[in-house]
Amino acid sequence: MEENKQESLREAARDGDLGRVKSLIASGADVTYFDGEGLTPLMHAARNGYPEVVKMLLDSGAPWNALSPSNLSAGDFAMENGHQSAFDILLNAGIQAELILGTIARKDNADGKPNRDYLEDRVTFSEDKVMDTKSKAVMMAWERPLMEAHAKAICSRGGHILNVGFGMGLVDTAIQQYAPVSHTIIEAHPEVYDRMLRTGWGEKENVKIVFGRWQDVLSQLESYDGIFFDTYGEYYEDMREFHQYLPRLLKPGGIYSFFNGLCGATDG
Repeated sequence: MEENKQESLREAARDGDLGRVKSLIASGADVTYFDGEGLTPLMHAARNGYPEVVKMLLDSGAPWNALSPSNLSAGDFAMENGHQSAFDILLNAGIQAELILGTIARKDNADGKPNRDYLEDRVTFSEDKVMDTKSKAVMMAWERPLMEAHAKAICSRGGHILNVGFGMGLVDTAIQQYAPVSHTIIEAHPEVYDRMLRTGWGEKENVKIVFGRWQDVLSQLESYDGIFFDTYGEYYEDMREFHQYLPRLLKPGGIYSFFNGLCGATDG
């Protein structure tokens, strides 16, 4: 009986029958139900472009970020099929949820204890990559063209440049080609820092190396014409926090760019 109720909700959502959706939810139908295709009622409504049904399901607790077997969310289904109104509702729901969760997370982390797992971890270096102890790539050589493009952008004004996160030194090598007046590099991992010194980065005339987490060395920083941010072992909140300091760190008209591996999917 319960399964029939869930299937009825799926069908009503798929067909855009708002009244029936409302009635089924009131009778206890589960808005989080996944059908045989691995889709939720919200995904069906989004895929077929029924914004009012999408809103009703969201207001009733349907998860906006649930994923299908092919790693698509309701928002992906709406966008793929050109249903902008349904997509906008889902986007706003996601933004609202992230703002609330972010506020909670910042409150929970108010004691200021950082996540230092990566900094206490060993890393291994080879010609084309830096790996952590879990065999996850800290940086790889295929990133070189991307780093060169970032360097070109942030060095377009010349002047003083800041890079947060050395890694393999790809972006810093590219930055040096533009001969900035000064080139400040923040690196927090002790082994990466030691390797920087062994390979001569500390001897370059225009290079200043600042060892430590960027959060701990802000008082040592000045203002810059170009800034690049590419840390490892940090999350959205860390980057968000760094962005709060950009008005002070970046000169008027300066250029900021960043790179990260935070995206939850690689398709598209």
